[in-house]
Amino acid sequence: MIVTFGANTELSRCFARSIRGSDQKPGPIQRFSHRFQPLSVAADKLGAARSSTRNSCRLFSVPKSNSGESLTYKDAGVDIDAGSELVHRIAKMAPGIGGFGGLFPLGIIIIIIFFFHSGCDSYLVAGTDGVGTKLKLAFETGIHETIGIDLVAMSVNDIVTSGAKPLFFLDYFATSRLDVDLAEKVIKGIVDGCRQSDCALLGGETAEMPDFYADGEYDLSGFAVGIVKQDSVINGKDIVAGDVLIGLPSNGVHSNGFSLVRRVLARSGLSLKDKLPGEDVTLGEALMAPTVIYVKQVLELISKGGIKGIAHITGGGFTDNIPRVFPKGLGAVIHWNSWEVPTLFKWIQGAGKIEDAELRRTFNMGIGMVLVVSQESSYRILEGGGSDYKAYCIGEVISGEGVTYQ
Repeated sequence: MIVTFGANTELSRCFARSIRGSDQKPGPIQRFSHRFQPLSVAADKLGAARSSTRNSCRLFSVPKSNSGESLTYKDAGVDIDAGSELVHRIAKMAPGIGGFGGLFPLGIIIIIIFFFHSGCDSYLVAGTDGVGTKLKLAFETGIHETIGIDLVAMSVNDIVTSGAKPLFFLDYFATSRLDVDLAEKVIKGIVDGCRQSDCALLGGETAEMPDFYADGEYDLSGFAVGIVKQDSVINGKDIVAGDVLIGLPSNGVHSNGFSLVRRVLARSGLSLKDKLPGEDVTLGEALMAPTVIYVKQVLELISKGGIKGIAHITGGGFTDNIPRVFPKGLGAVIHWNSWEVPTLFKWIQGAGKIEDAELRRTFNMGIGMVLVVSQESSYRILEGGGSDYKAYCIGEVISGEGVTYQ
């Protein structure tokens, strides 16, 4: 989901969002950065920070239990010491531990506007998302190192469809009992995702909520903010019949459709440790492959001109996502044999006996991002990839509505 706000260079002071602990929230561990560094600095130096509730959360005296023992917050299921240990570990990955709010200098935004956007009128573009029931597979496989990449990807890939460069990212990690080692693995993935998208991990929160989640499970949410010049916003308004659809390859299922994947897996009789038929990887490894972060590639292509619309292929697949960028009265034809559908999707369809229409409306089928470009621009993009990236001409824009497949 994307929200866009107008911004201009009259804003000249750094803005700090202060998020303070509340006694009504069980066990929050807030972490925000107070570092002021150029965006050109590597993301691991831009600084994520988590501030422990050690100094902000008060423990009130409570009546003694029938056993005569005094209760503590830890007795209730919230381990503040574990939270402090997680903060310490995160500081090693992303220096910049601060207080209650994350600070991002507007001076950096002004520099971007004047030196890169050559103007004053720009938009801030915001997006938020999670990773859905792919988390269930993370719990079952024990693969937690890359789920954070998925989290970052789902938001930054959304906002780049407007032509926005991501500025910063925040995350929310919630669990019933904080396992510091496990949480560290997840945060490492988030740091990696921010590095791949060249944005700052500005902060986040870890909430320990006893009895709310099953033991060993957690939930994630992510939030990204980017910037785009007003006259550079990509909104599809100039798309016409005859324009070309270019697909950028995915890395697997990405982070949508896992409720159906889990049903297919149960029906197949195979386990996540079994080999994916026809491939030399396990089903667990294939399904947990992290979502591709397209930010740098897409921004580079945008800078060369000719891109009129961009669709992030998530829930809804081709059928629902591609028409979202078209003006009224336009549709698309997809040439189904223009790229090789990965083995994983063929197995999902066969094992689940899924109809073609359902498959195309649920999964990305090997194409994670679709660019709508002029014919002239399509030649440059398709021929200019070389070893830097792969791209496929997968269809064209037509008069009419909806998506048809040939």
